[in-house]
Amino acid sequence: MFELNAVGNSSKAELYRELAAALTGLLGEESDAVANAANTAALLFMTLPDLNWAGFYFLHDSKELVLGPFQGKPACVRIAVGRGVCGTAVARGHSVLVQDVHEFPGHIACDAASQSELVVPVVANGRIIGVIDLDSPIAARFDLDDQAGIEQLAAIYAAASAWPA
Repeated sequence: MFELNAVGNSSKAELYRELAAALTGLLGEESDAVANAANTAALLFMTLPDLNWAGFYFLHDSKELVLGPFQGKPACVRIAVGRGVCGTAVARGHSVLVQDVHEFPGHIACDAASQSELVVPVVANGRIIGVIDLDSPIAARFDLDDQAGIEQLAAIYAAASAWPA
C-alpha cells in the first residue's frame, strides 16, 4: 500500500524532498515506462495543491508529442514540437514556466480553466523522450522551486523507466 506523509504545511523544499522519496519508493523495481508515468502523474496530481492537470506527453519521431498517462480533464492528443508550452519546452531543450498562459504566444488551451503551466522535459539516455506537464487554474501558481522539484522528479522517473538506447 502506498502512503505519503502529510505535506500540507511543508516548505516547498521539504515537499519536493518528500515527493522524491515517495516517487523513488513508488516506482521501486518497476521499469515499465507507461506504468511509471501513470503512477508519477497520479502522485503529482494527488499531492501538489492547485493543479487541474498533471501528466506526460511522449516524443514520437522527434516531430510531435503524443499524450501519455495523466490526471485531469481529457487533453489534446498530439502537439507539434515548437507549438504550445509543451512543444516549446522540447524545441528549447529545457523547462518552460508560464505564469499567465494568456500571455504565452501559441498557448494550447486544452482546459479553459488553466491559468499557469509548468512543462519539464524528461531526458533518458541523453535525449528528450517527453515532458511532464502541470497546469493550474491559478495564475502564477508555479515558481522556480516548483521547476527544480519537478525536474528532480522527472529525472527519478526517467532513471526508473526502461528506454531504448
